Amino acid sequence: MITNLHIKNIGIIDDLEINLNRGLNVLTGETGAGKSLIIGSLDIISGGRFSKEMIRKGEDHSFVEICLYMPEDSNSIDGNIIVSREIFSNGRNMCKINGRLVTVTELKDFMKNYIEIHGQNDNQKILDSKTHIEYLDNFISNKIYSLKQEYLLAFNKYKEIKKELKQNYGDEKEKQRKLDLLKYQLNEINEANLKDGEEENLDEKRKIMQNSEKIVENLSVTQEALGETTIDTISYAVRALEKIEGIDKKYQNCNNSLKSIYYELQELSRDISNYKEEIDFDEEERNKTEERLDLIYSLKRKYGNNIQEILNYKEEISKEIERIENLDEYNQKLKQTLQELKEQMNSLAESIHSIRLENSKILSDRINQVLKDLEMPNAKINIHVNYIDEEFFENGKDQVEIYIRTNLGEDEKQLIKIASGGEMSRIMLAIKKVLSEADKTPVLVFDEIDTGISGKAANAVAEKLSDIGCNHQVLCISHLASIAAKADFNYFISKNVIGERTTTNIKQLNEEETIEEIARISSGDINEISIQYALKLRDKKAS
Repeated sequence: MITNLHIKNIGIIDDLEINLNRGLNVLTGETGAGKSLIIGSLDIISGGRFSKEMIRKGEDHSFVEICLYMPEDSNSIDGNIIVSREIFSNGRNMCKINGRLVTVTELKDFMKNYIEIHGQNDNQKILDSKTHIEYLDNFISNKIYSLKQEYLLAFNKYKEIKKELKQNYGDEKEKQRKLDLLKYQLNEINEANLKDGEEENLDEKRKIMQNSEKIVENLSVTQEALGETTIDTISYAVRALEKIEGIDKKYQNCNNSLKSIYYELQELSRDISNYKEEIDFDEEERNKTEERLDLIYSLKRKYGNNIQEILNYKEEISKEIERIENLDEYNQKLKQTLQELKEQMNSLAESIHSIRLENSKILSDRINQVLKDLEMPNAKINIHVNYIDEEFFENGKDQVEIYIRTNLGEDEKQLIKIASGGEMSRIMLAIKKVLSEADKTPVLVFDEIDTGISGKAANAVAEKLSDIGCNHQVLCISHLASIAAKADFNYFISKNVIGERTTTNIKQLNEEETIEEIARISSGDINEISIQYALKLRDKKAS
């Protein structure tokens, strides 16, 4: 059970602390005082969503902390489990379980074992037929658990093998399609006969072609400048120095340097002449270069950013082709395992179906009995369990849906098509009442379960909440006097203005204050008549 709830900086709540008790705890109070914020805080500490708009104006963080007293729980320390969640305006979360930091997901997984919140949105949840199988299986509980676990293991293995077969082209058409594609790609790359570094060489060649006129013009100027006149002049200078190089070593060194220049100029002159001859490209050669580069660019768009990547891809698809062509034997083994799993799942699904079918009638009867107590005597719930032979689901091969007939002489219809708001609240409560007998979740929270009901129906709802409170700690927000009168503990929520700020307050009421609050709820005023009515309601609880 929750022994203490501490809330700080959420909406109009400044700093609020509540000590809660066993049994049925009913929270009442004026509209807008913050009752729903308290339920919302329990949702936050249970790992629910949080919007930064919920942070109290002027503050930079919100904080929720609860103390759970669970003396036989392995997670408790001296019987207590302390859970907290602090949320900052920048979106950062700090969640702790007994002082240990956890993620929001871990917090949610942990808290679902301790608190179950039934809000007004759950009336929409029950209309979703996908949740109906959960209600039935929760009712069946241990009778079906081991079968479902065994089925789920087989189902997950079944999905893995189907996925692997798809990746392994277990489908013959898919396999052939993939082979044809890979062989086409391999052939296209092979026919190109690419060589590493080829693209760079072709780019350089094309650059020369595009600038050939400019290159020839300037090579000609250079060749003319280095013509025979320049070389002959240096030759004369060499012969002149030869005549005096014997006189002094420095003349010899000078002549040797001049001879080197002479020979280099001769070599340069020959190179430039050759360069000019190389620039002579015909149109066919230009076209071949452009076509080759276009081919390389086309392959790059498909298979890689450069030639080396294309060649690497070629190696990859060669290996993949070889792998696919040798998959038949392995795939055959997978298909055999798949068939064995299908047979196993069929057998398990049939057993699960039989248990669900049998218990669906029991659950329907029990819910119908509670509905009579909730002033819906002519309503009849019928839980349909349909076996879908050609398909496997995560929970077996069943589709479960709740049907209802609300009045005598009418045909039963799907729940979503027939129930009103007040009826939905009672149907949900009836389901919760029946499931609570097997449900191990210690804390059940009901947010305005009395929506759309009054009179005898309200009294019946109060009785059922009280019954649930015998086996669970129940927290309930209500506007009905009959529910407040059935409470084991009553709390009054109010709001006060201090300075220029509104803040929420909560008070656990003593018996006299409880009578006055019941009187206020019943008539909107506290007078002798409403007090007598409140005393009468409390006398019913005492009896």
